[in-house]
Amino acid sequence: MRLMKTPKTLLGGLSVQEFLREYWQKKPLLIRGALPDFSGLLSPKELIRLACSDDVQARIVTRKQGKYDLSHSPFSAKDFKGLDKTEWTVLVQSVNHHLRSAEDLLKSFGFIPHARLDDLMISYAPKGGGVGPHFDSYDVFLLQGMGHRRWQISTQEDRTLIEDAPLRILKNFKPEQEWVLAPGDMLYLPPHCAHNGIAEDDCMTYSIGFRTPAYQELAEQFLVYLQDRICIEGMYSDPDLKAQKHPSEISHAMLKQVASAIQKVRWDKEDIANFLGCYLSEPKAHVYFNPPEEPLTLRKFISLLKTRGVVLDLKSQLLCNGNTVFMNGESMAVSGEDYVALRDLADRRELPALKSCSTELTEMLYRWYEDGYLSLDENVD
Repeated sequence: MRLMKTPKTLLGGLSVQEFLREYWQKKPLLIRGALPDFSGLLSPKELIRLACSDDVQARIVTRKQGKYDLSHSPFSAKDFKGLDKTEWTVLVQSVNHHLRSAEDLLKSFGFIPHARLDDLMISYAPKGGGVGPHFDSYDVFLLQGMGHRRWQISTQEDRTLIEDAPLRILKNFKPEQEWVLAPGDMLYLPPHCAHNGIAEDDCMTYSIGFRTPAYQELAEQFLVYLQDRICIEGMYSDPDLKAQKHPSEISHAMLKQVASAIQKVRWDKEDIANFLGCYLSEPKAHVYFNPPEEPLTLRKFISLLKTRGVVLDLKSQLLCNGNTVFMNGESMAVSGEDYVALRDLADRRELPALKSCSTELTEMLYRWYEDGYLSLDENVD
């Protein structure tokens, strides 16, 4: 089984290896005609309708007389009335959780590991709209849909922000380069590259973002992960306790004994791999799955599995390492052909009809089906 191929135009004629070696996390890259026939996946009205959905995270950024304002979802149609009196932008997060075509677009970027993918954000702005000059802590591909957007970028070290602004807007932005992107053009920006996007007309931009977790965040979450997996026997004791001149002081003996106990906490590469798999596949707090209202019996599921195969739910994240798979924050040990099949499912986000498979794999897929993590492929003739 093969992954969807990256279009030759996507990286401006560069091979994946050349792009990763020369640009990834190093310097910006402008790519004209990255997806020549691309004009977008939905209209502004459809994006606004999506922004008004209960399970969608969205923001509206307005600017009036040089001052920015920020609103967060949930929205209703009336929140978009009267915005023509200001310069404004609506940004909708994780559109790949709601549109199959958005997930298909992300497959073109499969040369970056799934563990690094954050989401596809789509923004719409009429002429003059934007969110101000800023920088991000993650890698992003800015793909232009309908309309035109002027991008200004800077590698400046000055990251002073405007005080009391609702957004992290740079106070002293000094653009070094700028381009107007047309439909199908794309700009890659590494982390911390300052940029400012301004709509030249009614336009939509597709932002494919890749997460770069801070080590502090990873360390904190790893300690949370460990707390349910460590067991240090015994209790503090001091049968040879001696009187202290100052009872308020913590004694050297107590420090030594507790330090000795805590030093028994150990972890290895397998613990880190399991933590990363669970942490990176864990759905965000606002994500919910919809189990089937009338689930098939296991017997019927197995029968259809042999002719239809399965597809991951748009919100599911499936990662793999060694002989372990991680589905939406849960880890499961598998081996042999079962691991190969699940890795293919993780790579492609779909698995063709399985003429035969182990009982263990069938039962695992059925549990995920019951939880709403995947479904039978309905696009099979």
